[in-house]
Order: sequence, then structure tokens, then C-alpha cells
Amino acid sequence: MRQLCKGNVAVIKGAVLAGCRAYYGYPITPASEVAEAAALYFPEVGGTFVQAESETASINMVYGAASAGVRVMTASSGPGLSLMQEGISYLAGAELPCVIVDVMRGGPGLGNIAPEQSDYFAMVKGGGHGNYRNLVVAPASVQEMADLTILAFELADRYRNPAIVLTDGFVGQMMEPLDLEYREILAPEKPWAVKGTAETRKNMVSSIFLEPDDLEDHQRRMEAKYMRAQQVETRWEEYRTEDAELIVVGYGIVSRVLRSAVDEARKQGMKVGLFRPISLWPFPSKELAATALRAEKILVVELSNGQMVEDVRLALDGKRPIEFYGRGGGNVPSVEELIAKMEELMPASV
Repeated sequence: MRQLCKGNVAVIKGAVLAGCRAYYGYPITPASEVAEAAALYFPEVGGTFVQAESETASINMVYGAASAGVRVMTASSGPGLSLMQEGISYLAGAELPCVIVDVMRGGPGLGNIAPEQSDYFAMVKGGGHGNYRNLVVAPASVQEMADLTILAFELADRYRNPAIVLTDGFVGQMMEPLDLEYREILAPEKPWAVKGTAETRKNMVSSIFLEPDDLEDHQRRMEAKYMRAQQVETRWEEYRTEDAELIVVGYGIVSRVLRSAVDEARKQGMKVGLFRPISLWPFPSKELAATALRAEKILVVELSNGQMVEDVRLALDGKRPIEFYGRGGGNVPSVEELIAKMEELMPASV
């Protein structure tokens, strides 16, 4: 069924199709429509919606529902995600699957309500304490807001770990056509879930390991599953990279502007291509490195002072020069800005 839909609403429609039946959250701009849509749709499918008293309360409600084996989610923006970090660490430590949507806004502090990409470090590098990872996907369209939310639930269950849908306020607020199809919901095995029966009453979900050797063994098991994810869960998209002399790299709304800039640059005779990471963790490092070796230079564009650019530098390991162009405060670079930057990096192609 095709419909006109807002990105934040598409998240919930994808979640319902993925079998999610519980949402606990607190409203915050520019993510509030996620909670509004959850309040509308979850009761219609027999699910639960609770507006918590705070983001801290909501992530702990998520912990409780995940402990009971429920497919569960929450959503917020930067300041709210900051308050959730301890709970996210607890979820990872207890190996409880859940989905968390971060519709990024300007920061630090309260910043403003305009879109940014300033939560990359917080979500991709962990945020909370301890040795753990978040599985992170980055939609660039309303369709992907639904599709990658469905994928996030599958990843969360597969690796028994929090999965993050990391988007920006532009993608969350925009309206585009959305195609939805009924899908069979495959209930995952839930060996972690507390059932409350006599047989499983002692199965208390916890992330505390009092003996150092026990905690180390637990961390090693978690490390092993993260290594498996790095081998099989990288996702990316390439556009006109076959003969590119300059590769531009961006995600979310930036990748859409870059795609238009690539088309315009091609009209002007510049050989430019786009590499878009879809999974931010695991980051498609090997794939980017292979693509980048066909070009002379790399340009990373973000709505921040530079965060993903560090993963690009690690991926290329000095094999190609890397330039960075960033905007902040809710400003998005125009196609004209990006063309000017491309010309600066490729004067011989103009």
C-alpha cells in the first residue's frame, strides 16, 4: 500500500510490521511524532504505549519489557539520548534486544531544535560505560525510515543487543511516498526472557558480574558477536563511483544533497561519485577502502564539526587524502556550496 507519510511516522509503521508491541518514551522535538504515532497505532494492534515521566524512565521501561521477551522500542533526540545512556549500557550488558530511534538535533546542551548529525559519536561509539557496541543504521528517506526500522529489530534480536536508528530532523520531518507490504512476523527465540513460571523464576535478567573472571568471560562473548556482526552486517550504497576521481561520503540528509551535487558536478565535467554508509556500526570500512582506491581524493560531508570523518580516516589508513566539510546549527550545505568545494579539490577537472 502506497501512502504519503512523514519520516517519524514511517518509523512506527515499520515497527508495527516488525512485530513491535511496546513503546515507552517521552516527547522531544524533532522526534515527537514518533511517540504520537506510537500512541495511535500500537493500541490498534494490541500493543502498549506509555508516555514516561522522563527519558531515563522510558529506557528503564524498555529494559523491563525486553526482559520479558517483548519487542520494544523508544525514540528521542540528543538531550534525551544523553539521559538514556546508562540504560543503554545496561541493556547491552544484559544482552537485551530493543530498538532506539535518535532523531538528531543541534547541540551540545539544549542546542536548538534544528537538525544536525551531532550524535554520531554518542551512538556509534557507545556513549554509556563499559565494553559494548550499538548496532546503528542510518536512513536517508521516509521509505528507509520504515525499512531500516524493521531491519533494526531483526539485528537487535539476532545479536541480543540495542539497535539504533540514527536519523536527522530533516528525514524525520519530511513527507514522501511510503510503500508498505504485509510481512509475516517471525517470533525470535527468547532464551533471555523472564517468564515468571516455576521453571524459569530464577532467571533474573541482570548485567552485574561480581567476579572479575566472570565479567571478562561475558565481555569476550559479547566481543565475539560484535566481530561476527562486523563480518556480515555492513551495508552501504555507491552512486557513480566507477570512474570517479573524487569520492564524496555522507549519510542521512547529507547523502541526498550529495547525490544531487554529484549529478550537477558530472554535468560540469567533474568525475565525482558518492559512497553512502547505511550501517554506521558496523561501519563499511573495507567496502569504502576498496571504492576509495579507485579515486584520487575523498571528501566527507557532515552536519557536525566532524565525527564520521574519523571512521573514514581509519578505513583508508592514509592511503588517500581526506578532506572534510561540515555545517552545524541546523544548516544544510547547498548543492552550490558542495560544487564549489568539489571544484576546489579538483581544479584540473573544471
